[in-house]
This record gives sequence, structure tokens and C-alpha cells, in this order.
Amino acid sequence: MSTLDAPLRAAPTPRTEPTPRERLSRHVAFGGTLSLAVLCLGWELWWAPIGQGTLAIKAVPLLLPLLGLWRYRLYTFRWLSLMVWLYMTEGLVRSTSDRGLSAGLAAGEVALSLIIFIACAAHVRQRLGEAKAKAAP
Repeated sequence: MSTLDAPLRAAPTPRTEPTPRERLSRHVAFGGTLSLAVLCLGWELWWAPIGQGTLAIKAVPLLLPLLGLWRYRLYTFRWLSLMVWLYMTEGLVRSTSDRGLSAGLAAGEVALSLIIFIACAAHVRQRLGEAKAKAAP
């Protein structure tokens, strides 16, 4: 039997509906990223500014992945899970070196960074695990 005689099979279609677990991890990552951006802006502009408030620009990179997170772009979840470690590091440094409200805000930055990382890692793991399960016979 040649390949010309083989029955036609429907082409695999991409999955359109996310699973409930993927939806949850996406919502946590999206909400955490948005919350971290608001925290960074509020911290540097109003609550405990340092200097002229120029450090508020650190919130801009957090706005870039929001569209990709909303659209379930796996690549966005991957690079955000790496980028968030910069915010984690800044939060750890400033929570140990700053005093008062700034130290508390830095601790919040650490907590949000950790939440975002866990949500992104869980989402990537769920998606890759599902693809691996579908590929196995």
C-alpha cells in the first residue's frame, strides 16, 4: 500500500480552549504582573520616592508582556519567568537596605515576583506536559 492509497486523515487543529488550570495560571500571572507594575509606579512616584521619581521607569517593562499573557503566548510566559528575577533581586536588596515603608514595599515586590514566577512556570509546565502527552502514542 503506497502513501497515495492511504486514507486521508484530518490535519491536527490547534486547541482553541485553554484548560481550567491554564486559565488559572494565566490569570495569576497577568494579575501579578499588573499588580507589580502598579506597585513599582506607586512606590517610586508617591509612597516612598527616591530622588526625582526616575526609578518609576522600571514599571514599563512589566507592561510589555501583558498582551502576550492575555493571548496565552507560551514564549511570553517563558521570558517573563526570567525577567521577573530582576525585580526579585531589586526587592531583596532594597528590603534589606531601605528602612520604613520602602522596606515593606520591597517585600511586596519580592512576594509578587515570586507569585509571577510560580504562575509562569506552572503555565509552561502544563502546556508542555499536555503537548508531550498528545505526542506520545
